[in-house]
Amino acid sequence: MTTRRSLLTVAFGCAVAGRHALAQPATTTLWSGFPPGGLGDQVTRPLIDRLKGSYPSTIVYDSKPGAGGRIAVDFVKRAAPDGATLLQVPSSPITLYPHTYGKKLSYDPLLDFVPVTPLAAYALSVTVGPGAPADVKTVADFVQWAKANPDKANYGIPAPGSAPHFAGMMFERATGAAMKSIPYRGGGPLLQDLLGGQVPVAFNVVSEVLPHVKSGKLRSLAVTSPQRWAALPEVPTLGELGHKDIEIVEFLGIYAPAKTPPELVQRLNAAVQQALQTPEMQEVFARTGLVPLRESPEAFAARVKAEHARWAPIVKATGFTPED
Repeated sequence: MTTRRSLLTVAFGCAVAGRHALAQPATTTLWSGFPPGGLGDQVTRPLIDRLKGSYPSTIVYDSKPGAGGRIAVDFVKRAAPDGATLLQVPSSPITLYPHTYGKKLSYDPLLDFVPVTPLAAYALSVTVGPGAPADVKTVADFVQWAKANPDKANYGIPAPGSAPHFAGMMFERATGAAMKSIPYRGGGPLLQDLLGGQVPVAFNVVSEVLPHVKSGKLRSLAVTSPQRWAALPEVPTLGELGHKDIEIVEFLGIYAPAKTPPELVQRLNAAVQQALQTPEMQEVFARTGLVPLRESPEAFAARVKAEHARWAPIVKATGFTPED
């Protein structure tokens, strides 16, 4: 016979189980899809220090580079939705790859992940290094040189099928310069070859090239943002130069496996958003030229869906296939 006492015992047990189910994990690992030295490191390594002592209590930053970030994405997709395993990637693997890789993609970003929080927005830079002649100082200069030297006019990209790759393809079509893309395993390795002259031009994240542009080792010819980027106010946009269709501003964000409890997502979002406002992180943004994004999980999810939809016609217009 069921008694009031037994009902209360069951209710108490369920409540305790619920609290345990939502308890923060002892350690959370935040996985990057790219090797050290790129965009993710610039924000996430100092962010980890700011999160110490908050939620999660212990957080580790690690990477599973390869396949343009897809290895890490697939790994986190298969993790338990308990807050112990998270993903940090630029937006391309989430919003662009579904259109470039289609059925070859092992995940559906809109179904397999929960957007937790954005970290920062960034534009791309058309950047030349010592591999291009010293008198190439404008986009027009580069196009003229590229047309005269098609065997040398290779451009570096951090991953095939990524937003920088599409910026390069759109640039080729808009200018008539025949160029060949050279894919790298992330922005860090690409930057090293650009500085070393192994590749003459690259489509990079502004924050990655900013210190080298300021030191004169590299030259930023244009940026992909709608307006001039605050960190490079003297550099024109591609739109100003007549290429209004080449407009790309991406974002770095954190995602959790699908079915992660909303309470855990909200806690992590709140902790990260608070950390992003600390003086130390504000200094990081000032130094790198990245723009912090303050959004709830719901607003971030809406941003992801909108960017996912925006890329579909762009990819279709280029005729891109994964073999490109």
